[in-house]
Amino acid sequence: MRPDVRADFSYPRRQQGGHAQHMILITGATGTIGSDIVRQLVTEGVVVRASTRDPERAEFPAGVEVVRVDYRDPATFGPAMVGIEAAFLVGVPGPDDTGTDAALVAAAQVAGVRRVVKLSAVGTGDPRLGVPGSWHVPGEQAVRDSGLEWTILRSNTFASNTFSWIEPLRDGHPVPNLTGDGSQAVVDPRDVSAVAVAALRSSEHHGRTYTLTGPDLQTGRDQAAVLAEVIGRPIAVTDIAEADARAFMVAAGLPPAFVAGALTGQSFIRGGHNELVTDDIARVLGRPPRSYANWAADHRAAFAGMTVPS
Repeated sequence: MRPDVRADFSYPRRQQGGHAQHMILITGATGTIGSDIVRQLVTEGVVVRASTRDPERAEFPAGVEVVRVDYRDPATFGPAMVGIEAAFLVGVPGPDDTGTDAALVAAAQVAGVRRVVKLSAVGTGDPRLGVPGSWHVPGEQAVRDSGLEWTILRSNTFASNTFSWIEPLRDGHPVPNLTGDGSQAVVDPRDVSAVAVAALRSSEHHGRTYTLTGPDLQTGRDQAAVLAEVIGRPIAVTDIAEADARAFMVAAGLPPAFVAGALTGQSFIRGGHNELVTDDIARVLGRPPRSYANWAADHRAAFAGMTVPS
């Protein structure tokens, strides 16, 4: 049965002290998840404040208030939180993290924010994932210890990561498979955004850590086969051996810190450690999660104009 996801605060906005009350702040608002949360909230008539490092260059729907938040400048966090009811937190996980999540949470506490929703990642805290498995741990702990209403979203690999296949396909090359026969239930980012919207608008998700996956376990080759059927063209796949993966990614121009984390993640998947399917999306949204085939069909146009690999 679908949970009651009605908001426990009402609209339209109410003004007090020059600031809009019951406004929701979206950090990382130009990213894959953040931008879609903004779109969904605006569609629902919610008052939204979107943060970005460069407001002058950002494009958002009409009526969205845009503020500057630069993760390299924590002084920008506090002003963005003023007058906010709930905040979506996107930190900087990885070796470059300087405690962004904790600083965002602290700013939310000072500003009187009621509720926070943190975007995390599947496998957080799993020792088999090594160092990348620890990247979100401090941020998750800061949220849990905040005294605020909180929800944590541990998202699986995004279906949209296969946008990285567009360039090789257009150049007539096979797409790379870096995870061998390991399978995972890739998730449609729109479902992650929809769960975030529900958690931002209702206190019933307080204290929950949701692991968000798609409905089907698939290997990289499985995904390529699905996409090939959707676009009506064959897609060749080349398997990159684990021993060759580092050189492949370095040759592709990826930074060393990213490569190190990616190798660990790929090994995790190769070993079958990400073969999990949860019903968290269905429980929150009252419908099944979208499949990779659904995502591919909805984004078919992005793969148009490709050269068929020989």
